[in-house]
Amino acid sequence: MKKLFFVIAFAIAFQSFSQKAKISKKDNLITVSTSLGNFSLLLFDETPKHKSNFIKLTNEKFYDSTTFHRIIDGFMIQGGDPNSKDKDPNNDGGGGPGYTIPAEFNSKYTHVKGAVAAARMGDQVNPAKESSGSQFYIVENNEGAHFLDNNYTVFGQVISGMDVVEKIAVQPKDGRDRPLTDIKMTVKSVVMKKKKITKLYGYKFI
Repeated sequence: MKKLFFVIAFAIAFQSFSQKAKISKKDNLITVSTSLGNFSLLLFDETPKHKSNFIKLTNEKFYDSTTFHRIIDGFMIQGGDPNSKDKDPNNDGGGGPGYTIPAEFNSKYTHVKGAVAAARMGDQVNPAKESSGSQFYIVENNEGAHFLDNNYTVFGQVISGMDVVEKIAVQPKDGRDRPLTDIKMTVKSVVMKKKKITKLYGYKFI
């Protein structure tokens, strides 16, 4: 009996150690650069499909020269559509990389100010609420946009430069909420120690 107890206790201890070992001490700091300034964000481990996809597209420079094609002051700014690279403003909002991502709703992350979430097609044609493969939006409202919780996947958070997001949100636009002047972005991902991220930006990892 003592031997069996020891084996079980060892197994539990080993499992606990393995889980702790899997927690990385580093993370990907994402920086979005625009003509109006830069802002930085982090992506959540609890939404692994969205996180790995965003990093993949960033490293492939997919987002570079795309624009924030839809802005609504007091709500959000939206970008990431490859169609926004061409000269036809009428197709902005309809493009992507050719695939969608399964929803990864998590009650831990909601549409607070600065939340990064995935855009998607409407429920009528997308009852599973799968996310766009590339389009994303950033909540700009001080009170958040919680009516979208559990309907759109929140997969990141702006940790620096919300003033830039706010500048983008108030730019002159047309009747389709498209900025009159293109707001192009360049997106970069840098692997950085979590301790350094906390020191530089004050973000505390959960």
